[in-house]
Amino acid sequence: MKKRNIMKKYIRIVGGQYRRTPIEVIDAPGLRPTPDRVRETLFNWLNYFWGGRFDDKRVLDLFAGSGALGFEAASRGVAHVQMVEQNPKAAATLRALRDKLGANAVRIHIGDACVAIKRLEAARFDLIFLDPPFGANWLDRLWKDLPDLLEPNGLVYIEAEKAISPPQGFTLLRQDRAGVVHYQLIQIDALQK
Repeated sequence: MKKRNIMKKYIRIVGGQYRRTPIEVIDAPGLRPTPDRVRETLFNWLNYFWGGRFDDKRVLDLFAGSGALGFEAASRGVAHVQMVEQNPKAAATLRALRDKLGANAVRIHIGDACVAIKRLEAARFDLIFLDPPFGANWLDRLWKDLPDLLEPNGLVYIEAEKAISPPQGFTLLRQDRAGVVHYQLIQIDALQK
């Protein structure tokens, strides 16, 4: 019986104190880690909108997957990162990396994003990462709950298979595209809060 040669896939954290740390990417349905170039662009945007200040920010990563976005935020010094991941194997990989890094600002919840939102209703975040599996209409199910989770002028980062028109109460700040992935940064309107 021949052993299959299984190659592990990795991406790397691109900035901050954990820069160049490899992140294992498990083989799981719908898992698409955010590419390095896209993460670098996103964090340049955040640096601009937050005036270079990350240490007082709270971040929610609703579809953590590989953890690339959440660990990138932690690497740059955010005060708190709440990751949500439904796949138990992916969540175990996230926990292992968090423990290896000693990333005490990172919390990991195993479960469905819609259920997690209900449990987090008392929490407020400066930024929510929404990078759900494509083709499952997750964004349509989540929009109505986002205002209750965001601080005034809070931001939402979205990755999707097509450009998204923000719903009423949100303003598009930046958008770009990398291959088939469209990514956008939107802000909740101050009057919503």
